[in-house]
Amino acid sequence: MKKVRILSIDGGGIRGILPGTILTHLEKRIQELTKNPDAKIGEYFDFMAGTSTGGILGLIMLCPDENGGYRFSAKDALDLYLDQGDEIFDVSLGRKLKSLSGLNDERYSADALDTALKNYFGDIKLSQSKKPCLVTSYDIRNRKAHFFTSIDALSNIHDFHFKDVARATSAAPTYFEPAHIYSIFGTPHTLIDGGVFANNPALCAYSECRKLDFKKILNDEDKPTKPSAKDMMIVSLGTGSIKKPYHFSEFKDAGVLKWIQPLIDIMMSGNSETVDYQLAKIYGTLSGKNSEDYYRIEPKIINASSDMDKADLGNLKALEEDGKLSVMAFEEKLNEIAQKLIKNA
Repeated sequence: MKKVRILSIDGGGIRGILPGTILTHLEKRIQELTKNPDAKIGEYFDFMAGTSTGGILGLIMLCPDENGGYRFSAKDALDLYLDQGDEIFDVSLGRKLKSLSGLNDERYSADALDTALKNYFGDIKLSQSKKPCLVTSYDIRNRKAHFFTSIDALSNIHDFHFKDVARATSAAPTYFEPAHIYSIFGTPHTLIDGGVFANNPALCAYSECRKLDFKKILNDEDKPTKPSAKDMMIVSLGTGSIKKPYHFSEFKDAGVLKWIQPLIDIMMSGNSETVDYQLAKIYGTLSGKNSEDYYRIEPKIINASSDMDKADLGNLKALEEDGKLSVMAFEEKLNEIAQKLIKNA
């Protein structure tokens, strides 16, 4: 029986360059091992999950072309950040003054992001995703977690355009205004970044896959139906492991304004660490080689800023450099992952 191959990518704004760089290397390694220079990373995962920047990366890699193939490579996904990141996170002096750096209004206009998503996705719908997927967001009107899934999208009520899913999952509070989008059926939704509750969506991916019939969905008799952990291979990618310390002397008398930015940072990193802990414990209960099929790769931020929105050209280059350093640090593990992905194809 072949394993279900799951890719999960954390949120993290412009730091999506880090997992994007790692996936570009992984794709090249697969091309080398299969001797197929046209192989794309989307072909070698059976399910993808993403939050915020991770959701955008996943959707790019699952976008179909006009012939039913995979439109984009991992490098194409990375290029969105390297080529347009400085425009997406560009802020005029007028907006900076009006927003008070995010205290009075969102920091950035979503116009450049909307344009980039439209250029990448056009009118592709979630129901057209090349593989099953899950993208997180939060419904602020109905006060509940919202999971975009390609399986649910088989109904117009739960189907959305790729560009709208990407916009919703990345609508980070204080950075961009909430996404006001419509399903294909016409139902309105007001959504914000899924990182407020699931910055690391790997456990969401695990839970979603438990109910799916991959044998039928992928038309592959060697894939399992309703897989358990022993039937899954999970690759979970973070967006940077630097942790800014917060000291008692700074926060002993802190009010709301002082706590806003630290709380976002703590909430996101804390969620990612908790999900990693939970999945590591789940796989720790398995026997033999099955216990080795959960991979958590958290890149280190060495040269770049850890800010989610620092997108000047110098920091974009520094993030790519840190991504390449992480590739070197995890090269043995990435080679092992590539071999397993091919084996379970």
